[in-house]
Amino acid sequence: MSDKCKYPIILVHGMFGWGDEEGINNHLPYWGANTCNIKEHYIEEGYDIHCVSVGPASSAWDRACELYARLTGRAVDYGKYHSEQANHRRFGRYYPEPLIEKWDAENKIHLIGHSFGGNTIRMLCHLLTYGDKHEIEVTDSHDISPLFTGGHEDLIAGLVTLCSPHNGSTMFLAVEKFKLLPLMKAVIYNYMGIMGRSPAEGTIFDFHLEQYGMSDTPGKKDAYPLRRAKKVFRANKDNVEYDLQPEGAKRVNDYLEISPNVFYFSYSYNSVSCNFTGGVHIPWHIDFPFLAFTSELVLIYNHFFRPSKDLPFEDYCNDGLVDLPSAMHPKDEPYIFFDFDYSEIKPGIWNVMKTRKGDHGTPIGLFAPVEDTFALYDEIFGLLKEVEAMR
Repeated sequence: MSDKCKYPIILVHGMFGWGDEEGINNHLPYWGANTCNIKEHYIEEGYDIHCVSVGPASSAWDRACELYARLTGRAVDYGKYHSEQANHRRFGRYYPEPLIEKWDAENKIHLIGHSFGGNTIRMLCHLLTYGDKHEIEVTDSHDISPLFTGGHEDLIAGLVTLCSPHNGSTMFLAVEKFKLLPLMKAVIYNYMGIMGRSPAEGTIFDFHLEQYGMSDTPGKKDAYPLRRAKKVFRANKDNVEYDLQPEGAKRVNDYLEISPNVFYFSYSYNSVSCNFTGGVHIPWHIDFPFLAFTSELVLIYNHFFRPSKDLPFEDYCNDGLVDLPSAMHPKDEPYIFFDFDYSEIKPGIWNVMKTRKGDHGTPIGLFAPVEDTFALYDEIFGLLKEVEAMR
């Protein structure tokens, strides 16, 4: 038996991230950041790995639709019902060639998502398994995407999330409390709108926001006037900002169901230490210095503005952007704490890995020791190989 995974491994980036198709990846790979190139390293070792590109500011639903279109080679279909509710275009860009040539029950894939990439792959897994009743009700059978019909629960073998905000992030509550959210949104929306109309769009980076008219659909000139596009996008809850708020994350979790045939694993990181007199929590295990500031912001909010001040230590912990409990597993789905007893691995339940020291960028190699980064993926791929043996 080969010591490599036999199924393709799909890596899905998080909020404001990028994949292979963006020019920035040639200079700063998302998966490996400033220390290594994870994809190239493991391709040289014989793995079949792909780093896909989806909307960096889009909702979990829209990103899942884009991921499905890229994997299968088709036009992005956001769904007739969904696009009407979200007040954006139903169809996006067209992918003439599938990323995975043969994808069926005998030739599955593994999905790995960092940060909001984890929320994205959970959405894809749900739609493949269960479809969507609203899309089925309003769409003619000859017109509906296979993604929305369900019954494809045998296409995914293993699903791994890294620092994913399954239950949202307190960071959004903190920046809102400290009056930073309006400024952040204004800067981000204007940046996306202006840069999405620049020569850099589709070459250096790609916002994948043609459904909102924020940029042209590749091969077309169909962007809306900037003011109109920003107004539509800003007035909508179909975006990453809302999905990452606790309220939006709850809405997504209420919708999603775990797939009974998929093996789920979650990795969480903690940047906070409490080894000081008086039990003071401080950001300590930080690789990327900026995340010390954001981690402290979340800590201040948790200490002074949470409804309950008497919280267990784990509830104060975060990786700089995502609260530790949120990264471990969705609140409403079954889980076990996994200790590498392979006899306990079962599909349809979260296998929660032991929390590691580090920050939100550590699992993608951002300022992290190269040997630690490769050790992490050696472990993950080992788990996925065990999953394959159980199918």
